[in-house]
This record gives sequence, structure tokens and C-alpha cells, in this order.
Amino acid sequence: MRVLLLLLFGFQLLEAGVIADWRGPHRNGIYPADQLLDEWPAHGPAEAWSFAGLGQGHTSAVVGKERVFITGIVENLGHLFAFDKNGGLLWKKAYGPEWTRNYAGTRSTPILVNDLLYFLSGQGEVYCLRANDGAVIWSLNIHQQFNAPTLDWGISEQLLVDGDRLFCTPGGPFGVVALDRYTGKKIWQSQNNGESASYCSPILVRHGEINMIVTMLQKSVVGVDADSGELLWRHPHIAPYDIHANIPIYFDRFVYFQAGEGGTGQLLEIAPDGKSVSKVWENNSLDTLTGGMLLINGYIYGSGYSKNGFQCLVWQTGAPQYVTTALKRANVIYADGKIYAYSERGTIALIKPNPEKYELISSFEMQRGEGPHWAHLVIDDGRLYVRHGDVLVVYDIAK
Repeated sequence: MRVLLLLLFGFQLLEAGVIADWRGPHRNGIYPADQLLDEWPAHGPAEAWSFAGLGQGHTSAVVGKERVFITGIVENLGHLFAFDKNGGLLWKKAYGPEWTRNYAGTRSTPILVNDLLYFLSGQGEVYCLRANDGAVIWSLNIHQQFNAPTLDWGISEQLLVDGDRLFCTPGGPFGVVALDRYTGKKIWQSQNNGESASYCSPILVRHGEINMIVTMLQKSVVGVDADSGELLWRHPHIAPYDIHANIPIYFDRFVYFQAGEGGTGQLLEIAPDGKSVSKVWENNSLDTLTGGMLLINGYIYGSGYSKNGFQCLVWQTGAPQYVTTALKRANVIYADGKIYAYSERGTIALIKPNPEKYELISSFEMQRGEGPHWAHLVIDDGRLYVRHGDVLVVYDIAK
């Protein structure tokens, strides 16, 4: 059945045990929600609940069937918070040191798999925690175990789970590493040319008969056999800075990736045997830094960082359909026929995915919290989860 579903959908698919992942169930920013509001009041949707006191953090909420989880730094220690679905704080648990060197805050949004949570601290510690009380089941440090280089802005990868395996990207001597998610024991490690990791989160795709991990390193994007760790291909990318925090998009043998601030986006075609790629097009219009991109009905939507704002590109050619100055530096997700954007300045917008023109439906300002608005939006069960600094606000967006 799993193979059949992979063939039918043609994009990355995680095992059924993954309850909540980063940027939706397929890591592509698309949430399977419906019956959501078609527009918002001028002041924004009604607030369902909120919480202040998360500490410093840029991570999103993780919404399970009965609980909501999120992380933050309190007194220089990373903490995991657990809430019920009505906002009641069930517990908070310190798990260890976190990144405070610059833009202090937690970086890796946890993944909920049945009764376990997985994430990577800014200091390079991989954690497996029990979801019912936050107890640490196991942990390991990728700097110590795999000689992972230290990154200027802290480790920021969202870990990837498939079945009994947990994948992370130390970089340096090893590109990607597969771990047993129950014990942390290494299953395999892929060879690398010494490139550092680059804040990117990997995707898992089914390409023909190959399970393939695709991610970005400091100077290249790579494809790795998920079952053996064999490096299948490597392709260079172009950017003035080594900050590549946008998760790639895979669809029908093609991979799109964006090389961060001032960099270019490229569409690659993967060869039938999965062992090489060829460049289809390259475009420097959409230089989103951390906001991600969306593929909707043959068009790429996203928000630029350096000069351009919200825009739409043609998937097959990279040609801009339109480029605006509106909503610069925004992260984007999609649900129920609409795009939800959250800009670095705090504007939360509802946008119609119209390839002919920029069509803003509603917007309001996130007034609470402090620091950059970097946490990606989350939609679950008719609610929109917005994190800003030490504050989590949950809005009711159901009809």
C-alpha cells in the first residue's frame, strides 16, 4: 500500500506513524484542511487561546491529536512545553543547553511520531523525548559523533523520520546520517567532500524504485540513497552566503531548490536511474531566505528577501508571472485553496493563489511578542498557530 501511495502522489511521503511534521504532513507547506474562513475581520480572526512565557525561540508549534508542543529558551536552557488543545499548560521540561550566541532561540521544530518527539538543538544535540512527560529517551551530539562543523547561526535543521529511521545532516566528513530512531545507533553515513551543512531540512522522495533524500549543503544540493547512504548525485548552487534554510520541493522527477539570500533558485530533473541531475532553469527573482516556497497547480509562490516581495513563478520554466514589493521576507503555507503568509515585520496575510496577479484577501498585524517573526505558521483542526518570540497565539479560522 505504501508503494502504491508513493506512485500515485509522486512526492515525499512519510510513514503513517508521523503525526505532526514541519510544514505539514509532506513537508511542502500544504496542510490538508478545509472549511476555513474565506476572509478575516480587519483585526484578524478570533483568538482561541494564547500563552506568554515560552522564552526565546523561532520554532513552530507541533500539534498532535490531544496535545500541542513547542520549545523555547528559559534561563539559557532549552525547554519543551506541552499544552492541551485548549491552551492549558500541562508541563514544561528542560532538556539542555541551546543556542544563545546570536539571534538566541530554539531553531529545530520537533517532529511528533506516535509517543516520541525528535528535534536537533542549535548546539547540535539530537534529542528523542517522550511526548507524555518530556523525559529524554536518548540524545547524541553531531559535533562529537560525526565531526559536524559548527555553523555561524546555530544548527537549524528539522529532522526527518521514515519508519524506524531518523535522518540528520552533520556535514563535514559525512553528508547525511541515518540513525535508529529508538536508540540513536548509527545505521549508515553518507560520504561528503567536507562541505558544511547549511540550515536546510531534508526531504524523502520516491523516485522510480529509489527512496532518495534530497537536501542542501554549503555549496551544493545532493541526492542520497535513503536505504544505503550512497551519494547518488551532487549539483552546485550559487549564493553569496552559505545560508540555505529553505526545504526543497520535489514533484514528478523534478527538484526545485532556493539558495538563500542573493542566491538563485534552480529546477533540476533527476535521471530515471536517480544517479544524475540536469538543470532545467535558473532564476534569481525569488531569493527567499527562510520562508519556504509553495508549488500549487504548476506555479511556485513565495516571498523574496533582498529586493522583491511576494511573487509567482512558472514551475516548468521559472518565468515570473508577477513580482511585487508586498510582503517581503514572509514564510508561506497553503490550506483550503488559500495561501497564508507571515512576514518578518509581523503581517499575517490571506492570499488567493492567482497566477495572473497578486490578490490579497485579508491581513492583520501580530502585535504580541518580541524579536524577528521567523516561526512558520501551522494549521490544524480549524486553527492557525502563530509563534512570535516567547508568545504563542492560536486563532480560530474555521467557518
